[in-house]
Amino acid sequence: MAVPYEATGRTAQKTRTRQALVDATRALLAEGHSPQVEDAAERAGISRTTAYRYFANQRSLLLAAHPQISPDTLLGPDAPDEPFARLDAFMAAFTRYNFAWEPQLRASLRLSLEPGPRPAERPALRQGRAIMWLEDALRPVRTRHPAVDVGRLAVAIRSATGIESLIWLVDIAGQSRNEAAGTVAATARALLGAAITAG
Repeated sequence: MAVPYEATGRTAQKTRTRQALVDATRALLAEGHSPQVEDAAERAGISRTTAYRYFANQRSLLLAAHPQISPDTLLGPDAPDEPFARLDAFMAAFTRYNFAWEPQLRASLRLSLEPGPRPAERPALRQGRAIMWLEDALRPVRTRHPAVDVGRLAVAIRSATGIESLIWLVDIAGQSRNEAAGTVAATARALLGAAITAG
């Protein structure tokens, strides 16, 4: 089996080179570009030949530039336990996360729309990380309203409040980022209220 290029020779230097390419890609994304490998190489001051040893194509480069932040929760230890207040706190944190990483998430969204990548190559948008965060945010609902299907509710809220919804609200509906944050927060509350009423 072939040994990956980065696992041979001067591995510390190769780690720094790879990180320089990732950092350059994130900077280009933040500026509104959709960088190719050669664009990241130029920004990082690395030769194209070297850059292609780390990233064979744009897809692998953009996946590497995706945020690698994977906490178990977006809520702090002092998060409220009342269901609506806890969901409000989560939505504020989730929206901040989405806007902070918006360029990378937009790139991942484009990748997620491409057909058929193997599971290991899927961007984080297809891995359901936000569902785990939402289920944590909805934890009090399990005990206070046991008839509510929290997993199904988490999926419903995610479908209406994630980066896709924020992009639509800002780009298509013309809302400001603050207005969009308010819209998705109100939608999340409405879905929670409807689930509790129906349960």
